[in-house]
Amino acid sequence: MGRINLLLISFIILFITGCETNKWAENESKMIYEYIESLEDTSYVKYASGLYYIELIPGTGPFPADEDTVYFKYKAAFTDYVQFDWNRPYSTPFKYIMGSFVGMTMKGVDEGLHYMKAGGTARLLTPSSLAYGFEGLWGVVPGYTPVVWTIELDSIKPHAGR
Repeated sequence: MGRINLLLISFIILFITGCETNKWAENESKMIYEYIESLEDTSYVKYASGLYYIELIPGTGPFPADEDTVYFKYKAAFTDYVQFDWNRPYSTPFKYIMGSFVGMTMKGVDEGLHYMKAGGTARLLTPSSLAYGFEGLWGVVPGYTPVVWTIELDSIKPHAGR
């Protein structure tokens, strides 16, 4: 009898937790939709991963590959345009090895950098699955929050083996 009660309680907890997760996921989808609609711009490209990408200034040369070192400036904001992060000082580019996810670089930023060329600027809209996830970031970014990144790719240093 005790096992049945334990199983029933476990099922109820899983059901309630799943409903709460769906509520947050639906809210995130709504935030993304409203942000895109507010731009009155259809030039965002949506990739299979969920990343939205728009090139603002085209760059030149090759695209970066995994293990290349890229130097870029970034600004991160919520879909209501409130900026919460940027590389400081903004004049100093952030150094990142493509595909390494070192230094808190998000999956969505890494993916977006793959579509850029040196000298280019792009805006990325990353769903939480490509940014800070369901847990968010230490009281700064709530869970299930999409993030808008403006990225200027200064330069690409190819990996020595390439």
